[in-house]
Amino acid sequence: MRGLKRRIGIVGSGTAGLQLAYALKEEFAVTVIHHRSSDQIRNGRVRSTQVHFGTTRMNENRFAMPKWDEQTLIESIHISIGNQKLFTGMLKEPALSVDQRLYFSRCMEDLAEKGVSFQLKKVVKEDIEALTDEFDLIIDCTGKSGPLMSFPIEKELSPFQTPQRKCIVGYFLGIQPNTPQGIGVTVLPELGEMFEIPAITEHGPVTILFIMSIPNSDLDVFQGIRKAEEFTLKMRTTTQKFFPEIHKRIEEGKFALCDEHGFLQTAVTPVIRRPYLTVKNKLVVGCGDSVFLNDPITGQGCNLSSYCAEKLYETLIEYKDSAWNIQVGEAYWNRTKQFVKEVTEWTNAMTLPLPEHIIQLLLQGAQSQAKANDIAEWFADPRKAYQAFSLATTI
Repeated sequence: MRGLKRRIGIVGSGTAGLQLAYALKEEFAVTVIHHRSSDQIRNGRVRSTQVHFGTTRMNENRFAMPKWDEQTLIESIHISIGNQKLFTGMLKEPALSVDQRLYFSRCMEDLAEKGVSFQLKKVVKEDIEALTDEFDLIIDCTGKSGPLMSFPIEKELSPFQTPQRKCIVGYFLGIQPNTPQGIGVTVLPELGEMFEIPAITEHGPVTILFIMSIPNSDLDVFQGIRKAEEFTLKMRTTTQKFFPEIHKRIEEGKFALCDEHGFLQTAVTPVIRRPYLTVKNKLVVGCGDSVFLNDPITGQGCNLSSYCAEKLYETLIEYKDSAWNIQVGEAYWNRTKQFVKEVTEWTNAMTLPLPEHIIQLLLQGAQSQAKANDIAEWFADPRKAYQAFSLATTI
């Protein structure tokens, strides 16, 4: 029996599920169960945004995931409050943003070539018991649409009952990039935020404009928009009114969505769950947004999913020849929960008015390049942001 590889079923083909498939495929018999083919994903609507910061890109290299065109490398973070540009902080390691339609579909095709099995099927809760009979371990990577199982909510990390922001995302051509190339972060107090992200798509380089509006504020102006042309027009007028620095870089005659499916409106209620339980005395674990769902305001979804996928991989390798029971689930949670706590508490704090101490830090960034670089690193290493915000609460 020792010669047979243990069977792992991964439900979902997003960031967490795909990285786990790459990480686990050599040691285990991996099957990815998903409900949309690679062609359907590639030709469908944009699913979200994702920024791969340095640690995520290291994980992708570690597990020999596909390489990407680096002409849109993100080297900096530009911080503004209102119409006042404060500073540009440089990242220690460049980041990269890839359209998930391109990223996911290419990874799925690459994994299939490398021997990972795929089942095209929409899994519902009623299927879980049958799946636990088929596999030695089920990993729930169903993302924001999940979880499949009632993983217990960590109440102290889940204070919100409703979305704190409405997310309006468009992948646009015809915007001159920031210099140096990087992510623009504009905070409009009492209205919301704008993130400007250079990204790579099937169509080449684009600029993602990502508005996070406080519900029912003056920035919450995209309700009812369903067509690409309406969305583009509304984004043009919104940048003109609220984000003039971006608007002046829009090229007349070229400003358009990269394709008719290149926009999205959604809202997320953040919730953190303990990522393991048992079904019919068999361990089931969760990874990524299905159990660790943060507000998108700090851009940590992709990186938190990658971190937790790496820790789950390391746990399963450690217990490769042991029983996969509740103790393995506890070991995985113990490996991840401090980082999950720090990312989540910083992210939750960012949905609220900025503390005075943080405003003072941002103003210091305007006077010191070293301080500006430190603040840029908050996004690459959110533990540093957590420390800064924790200090703010103790002063």
